Amino acid sequence: MRLIGQVAIVTGSSRGVGKAVALALAREGCDVVVAAKTDQPHARLPGTIHETADAVRKLGRRALAVKCNVREFEDVERLRKAALEEFGRIDILINNAGAIHFAPLAEWPAGKFDLVMEVNVRAAFLCSRAVIPHMRERRHGRIVMMSPPVNVSKVAGKAPYLVSKMGMTMLAHAIAAEEAENGIAASALWPVTMIESEATRFFGLGSPAEWRTPQILADATVEICCAPAERIAGRALYDEEALRELRSATEFSSYSVVPGTTPAPVCRQMVE
Repeated sequence: MRLIGQVAIVTGSSRGVGKAVALALAREGCDVVVAAKTDQPHARLPGTIHETADAVRKLGRRALAVKCNVREFEDVERLRKAALEEFGRIDILINNAGAIHFAPLAEWPAGKFDLVMEVNVRAAFLCSRAVIPHMRERRHGRIVMMSPPVNVSKVAGKAPYLVSKMGMTMLAHAIAAEEAENGIAASALWPVTMIESEATRFFGLGSPAEWRTPQILADATVEICCAPAERIAGRALYDEEALRELRSATEFSSYSVVPGTTPAPVCRQMVE
């Protein structure tokens, strides 16, 4: 276990990618703060913070479930306080919570714009801002944004969404530069392919044969959190890139939702 005794906060971890990341970190020895809004079973969505926390405990690690709306300053402050009271330290922050919407700019409802900006870049800002002072004291920290490399070539039809996601990446670049001497490394991580999730199912973003499982992002996140700061700080990596470089992975077929299929690089093409 390469992260034994460390404590990670994972936002949006009641289901999907966030849950997979929480469990992957637990397998490497992390105790996990499970942060999300869903604390009671939902009629249409699987998973709660308590279910993820129970799954972490079954792996032999400690877990704390915290109901948190990451858009709200008070909730994020309460999240930090709860993590420190329970575990006494915060080593890793995974800014995974996200919102998605695609449309030409003129067709975006103002409320949808606010939601996407708040759940993506505002939440990443609030959570990072909350944990950095403690990480400075310990002179150690890892912050991972689930966001793409900054590239403006493919913004048509999804500009507000990509502004919010690339804004997260810009935060990672800034934190990496500002906090390097304090031992804090920030990075961004983005999938090459569509990932199976409630979002891909709800929005009809392809079919299972075009998806990979959330485990590929979870495994890449673990490698980033375990890597020396100088190898990953200030970088925006694709999942395949992180696994090739940090785990020496050479093939990714085991992550296909439908065995034997090769999902297209849709998410990479979204921004390149």
